Amino acid sequence: MRPHARSQRPPGPRQLPLPLVSTTLFLFIVLSTLVGPLVVAHPPGTIDFSQATRPPGWEHPFGTNDLGQDMLARVLVGGRVSIGVGLGAMVISTVLGTAVGVVAGFAGGLPDALLMRLADAFLALPHLPLLLLTMMLFRDPATSLFGPEYGPFALVTLVIGGLSWMTVARLVRATALTVREMEFVVAARALGASPIRLIRVHVLPHVLSPVIVAATLSVSSAIVMESTLSFLGLGFPPDTPTWGRLLYHARDFLDIAPHMALFPGLALFLTVLSLTSMGDRLQATLEPRRVPNHRPTKVVEHS
Repeated sequence: MRPHARSQRPPGPRQLPLPLVSTTLFLFIVLSTLVGPLVVAHPPGTIDFSQATRPPGWEHPFGTNDLGQDMLARVLVGGRVSIGVGLGAMVISTVLGTAVGVVAGFAGGLPDALLMRLADAFLALPHLPLLLLTMMLFRDPATSLFGPEYGPFALVTLVIGGLSWMTVARLVRATALTVREMEFVVAARALGASPIRLIRVHVLPHVLSPVIVAATLSVSSAIVMESTLSFLGLGFPPDTPTWGRLLYHARDFLDIAPHMALFPGLALFLTVLSLTSMGDRLQATLEPRRVPNHRPTKVVEHS
């Protein structure tokens, strides 16, 4: 007789996996912000007081604001700025955090202690008051240096990226501490490989997994930081329609035109949600899989 086997349920219709949905949603949002402002019927800067605070309808799918400007066009243009700040800050924090973490983990000793104490000091700082203070002090110099169009964008991106590298540095350092003691690294060092070659060839490929996960999650954090700054009135100037600035402007019209806050808030929520889901899925995929504890299945044979 053949041993007993568990009966398997025939495969049925399966739902779409959440990572695929979140990735598709994020790509759709990015593509919409890039292409949408070019094809919408009403430019984002067009003012028409006769259409002020109109609710969502066929002509204006997201309604209009108090100046009669089309909210759909302004939400799409605002997404360009908010997502651009998130991606730019992610690049800055990832590069800076990876450099600090690799040097600290591979060198060890005094450099490791100094760099990690620096990271602890940055983590101990209250980020929101520091962001507000930095924006107040350097907004005018950045505007005069880069121009009124790119000055606020460069300053916000640099400040957010410069205050977000600590998590990446800690993850990279932990991985570098482990990799530098592995046999192939010890052998390469014994054969005369330089520290730069050891880091480039042997250490960096092993730290890519945590760096990718941290970078994905840092985009959503940077978008939230930018929206917080703009909502407090210290991010971009009033004529730049970021999602945070749109929410800041809509706070006085919640009773008569709630759609002015609904659609920018919904776009911000869906973007952060999709990025967080993508980061969680990458973390589960790139980390070593754990074998769950289970009892051995007893196979009973019948003669």
